[in-house]
Amino acid sequence: MSDLISPATLKAWLNDGSELALLDVREAGQFGEGHLFFAVPLPYSRLEIDVTRLVPRKEVRVVLVDDGDGIAELAARRLETLGYRYVSVLARGVRGWADAGQTLFKGVNVPSKTFGELVEHAYRTPHISALELDAWKREGKPFVLLDGRTPEEHHKMTIPGSVACPNGELAYRIGGLVPDPDIPVVINCAGRTRSILGAQTLRNIGLPNPVLALENGTQGWYLAGLRLEHGSTARYPEQAPGDLQQERLAAHRLLTHFGIPRLSVAQAQAWIDDDTRSTFVFDIRSEQEYLRRSLPGAGHAPGGQLIQATDQYVGVRNSRLILLDHEEVRAPVVASWLYQLGFEVAIVEGGIAASLRLPGPPEPAAALAAADIPATVRTLAQGSAILLDLRSSAAYLKEHAEGARWTIRPLLPAWIKGLSKLPDTIILVAESAAIASLAAIDLREAGVRHVEWIHGLTPLTDAGWPTLQNGTLAEGQTRLDYLFFVHDRHEGNAQAARQYLDWETALIAQCSADELGVFRLGQLPT
Repeated sequence: MSDLISPATLKAWLNDGSELALLDVREAGQFGEGHLFFAVPLPYSRLEIDVTRLVPRKEVRVVLVDDGDGIAELAARRLETLGYRYVSVLARGVRGWADAGQTLFKGVNVPSKTFGELVEHAYRTPHISALELDAWKREGKPFVLLDGRTPEEHHKMTIPGSVACPNGELAYRIGGLVPDPDIPVVINCAGRTRSILGAQTLRNIGLPNPVLALENGTQGWYLAGLRLEHGSTARYPEQAPGDLQQERLAAHRLLTHFGIPRLSVAQAQAWIDDDTRSTFVFDIRSEQEYLRRSLPGAGHAPGGQLIQATDQYVGVRNSRLILLDHEEVRAPVVASWLYQLGFEVAIVEGGIAASLRLPGPPEPAAALAAADIPATVRTLAQGSAILLDLRSSAAYLKEHAEGARWTIRPLLPAWIKGLSKLPDTIILVAESAAIASLAAIDLREAGVRHVEWIHGLTPLTDAGWPTLQNGTLAEGQTRLDYLFFVHDRHEGNAQAARQYLDWETALIAQCSADELGVFRLGQLPT
């Protein structure tokens, strides 16, 4: 049975240097409205799906955080069933933390966002405003504009003329994107962090060009009254760069400067085999390269995103990271940022070709039985089953099956408790068998005898079952899965965009000394 711990105890654990998995088991909407600085989001609706990826070692200390509503205790039972041995729950969750005088942070990826602001202050990363850049465009001044986000984000909206080159690829691809050493290079993102880190990456590797971050990214461009481009497919060339001698030398200078080890295969294997430490092994190249060839058992974490959203890949504080590429440019550069973020990180000789033995993926849980659609439609028509929709609340509100109720796993206990009679059969509409299977665990534990699932709405609509569009949630329901915090900043809402940018620039002032103390920012190599 899990122990309740106080905010004071958690504060001490966060600063004792030992491994700790601080997991916030609330849903995305709840997490984004206020969470602990170092909390890793792991919604209860996905708990067993993602926990072994985020917390691979079962002997690590785990602390679960909720709203003080019992979900953490329920999650603790699930983790203990999976074999996690040291699971605790923060007493009264985020409410207890706030009542103890500690700060709760809005938004997502807060440590990485805070780090970006610190980088700009520490290294005086040059920037250019939207109006200045627009003036360059109108004057015909030559420059290269690169979008440091993912190609998918770039495609959604970007600055006209920008070329997608995620930050993790910059050091590797820059030679093929810049025609001469005098032309200015500008890095943009949607807000601030990746603009700053992308520009500073090029400065850190000694690119001779003038390099600037576009101040406030696409949001700053929009707020300046300028037009964004939608649907861009411009991206870096797919072919591998040629001679990388200079890029490799620059990357290794960063390794030496920050004291980041280049492990032999034997040393890396010793890290992996050490059952007293958690070691994450990531292939940080592009998805296409990863799918073509990688080290078996390595996780995929594109380098720029690993820096930008570390809490989505690494669930254990004070763990170790090994980064893999095939050319020893990207891994050293990404490692230099992760070191400054406070991680113990290394690269390995041979990269993805290293003969390392990595643990295989865990055995998947038994899948929930798929519903027989004709029989299900007859059962629903007779009123002999309840239809629950586990898809996102946004998808449900757009269109859902007639008679279906939207819900999500953490809402099931209260819903069941409020029923006058327990149903014999429940049919779940979900986007994956895994999500449906987790909800089924709780339903069966509550006494529901028969649970099946349907993959989305299509099987029902194909069978002639009616749907409703532009619906509403049941009275008293809240969209736990949806982050309303500046949710429409990319949809033409200027106030939301300003609010978001104000939030980013205010992060440093919200942090305590021990929260800021994890970062290792200092002098750069010359």
